[in-house]
Amino acid sequence: MNRRLRSSLMPIGLAIVGLLVCSSCESHDERVESEKEEFVPSPVEGQTTIITVYDNYQVNPNLTTGWGFGCVINTPQEDILFDTGGDSSILISNMERMDIEPKDIDIVVISHIHGDHVGGLNGFLKRNGDVRVIIPASFPDAIREEITSYQAEYQEAKGPMQICDNVYTTGEMGTSIKEQSLVLNTGEGLVIITGCAHPGVANIARKAQLMLPDRNIYLVMGGFHLSGASDSELRSIIEEFRDIGVRKVAPSHCSGDRCRQLFEEEYGDDYIEGGLGNTITL
Repeated sequence: MNRRLRSSLMPIGLAIVGLLVCSSCESHDERVESEKEEFVPSPVEGQTTIITVYDNYQVNPNLTTGWGFGCVINTPQEDILFDTGGDSSILISNMERMDIEPKDIDIVVISHIHGDHVGGLNGFLKRNGDVRVIIPASFPDAIREEITSYQAEYQEAKGPMQICDNVYTTGEMGTSIKEQSLVLNTGEGLVIITGCAHPGVANIARKAQLMLPDRNIYLVMGGFHLSGASDSELRSIIEEFRDIGVRKVAPSHCSGDRCRQLFEEEYGDDYIEGGLGNTITL
């Protein structure tokens, strides 16, 4: 691996990040930039599976919930872990109960700095340091040092970029809380996976459209960060989803019970119950 090392850093660990938890949201009135950053996707071949391995909402009662989010994406080329939840012991235990071997993961993507998304990274890297970890460019140097201390490689995401065949990151979005989301190009259409959606979940969907304008959005899943939103705000976002053309939704983690209820009422059979143990095959 080609590792980016910073000789001036001191290995102070990831413990500082554990104090940072999901607590506030960017304005949902923020608008994505109008300049397009388009990608030409590869032909879609084979099957993609998304398995939620960390969440506070529960689909599989045999798994252990925790506040945070994490999912494993199995693509024909790479196995990706998106976010690591807040506790590595819960993350690893859930993965193993679902017959997912941590050493099979090729790439780790961290959405943002909060401890309920990056808190499990240290423990995961103890089990598998042979990975590429994609972090927002704004992350503190301590995390870069921690990653390289396990002989892992890190890559910074500033703007939109391709991670591997048909897998992209939006790059950093937002202002006070910088966050990246994943965009998968599948045979069904685009699948957008959000950690917490601090920049606004509809804004993230619009960003994905700018990146891959010839593809429809099949599914938006993950944390929508709408637990404190009013009914009128929630219905406005649902209307935006319909205008954007989002076909299916699977809100979980920080989305909130009322958000999930209203999305289910609107989407009906196209609503997917998001949460720990949920498996989506495309």
